[in-house]
Amino acid sequence: MKQLLLAVKDIVQITGITTRTLHYYDEIDLLKPTLVADNGYRYYDQEGLARLQTILFLKEMDVSLREIADILKLPLEEQRELLRQHNHALRLKKQRLERISTALDEFVAGKDVYHLGIFKDSTILPLPEQYAQEAKWRYGETEAYQAFEQKLQELASSEKERQFAEFEQNMERVFRRLAACIHLSPTSDEVQQLVAEWRSYLDQSMDCDAHLLTCIADTYQSDARFKQYINQFSEQGDLAGFVCEAVGWYVKGMDERYML
Repeated sequence: MKQLLLAVKDIVQITGITTRTLHYYDEIDLLKPTLVADNGYRYYDQEGLARLQTILFLKEMDVSLREIADILKLPLEEQRELLRQHNHALRLKKQRLERISTALDEFVAGKDVYHLGIFKDSTILPLPEQYAQEAKWRYGETEAYQAFEQKLQELASSEKERQFAEFEQNMERVFRRLAACIHLSPTSDEVQQLVAEWRSYLDQSMDCDAHLLTCIADTYQSDARFKQYINQFSEQGDLAGFVCEAVGWYVKGMDERYML
């Protein structure tokens, strides 16, 4: 029959834990040996082994050593309640990691970061909201933007989401059609008709004059984020630069029509 007290080497053999870790648990008062012999050897009884196995279980469940020490001081039922809460937190963490993994797969496959939804359930604003805040900072002093903001405030949340989704779909469609015309001159009738369509989608939200259209088009070319987003719709050349140039010609035509 084996001895009632287990030496460190016995604990190591039974659990797979290292001697160093066992000594560390002693140092932080997480698991004290049942007996320390005159020669300094540590010995543990069955209760100590059971406590160690509980510690190892909780550590594997991603509970910190500090939290483990607090948990082990509680009655069993309170331990279970805390672990139920911890399990809920782990499930949320799992969902977040799965979302991050999916987003990475989509990003590597070429999807624009704007559409990845990586800040869902985070204290960080989702990218569409960040872009909306940036647009307010950039254009907020214009009458067109102020009228747009007033219009938004009058809409229900569901209607806002519907309109934003429709706007994105329309923009993606017109960018794809512009990409198909990238071999044409930006001044061509076909390209200019598409720019007019692009402007019509913007006008559904705010009245865009020549200056605002120019600012938006310049942003497509100068801001790396927008440039990357637009260029994903074309496999040939710099679509963002092409759109910017086409809008420039469109605005020039607006000025000429205004002069007449």
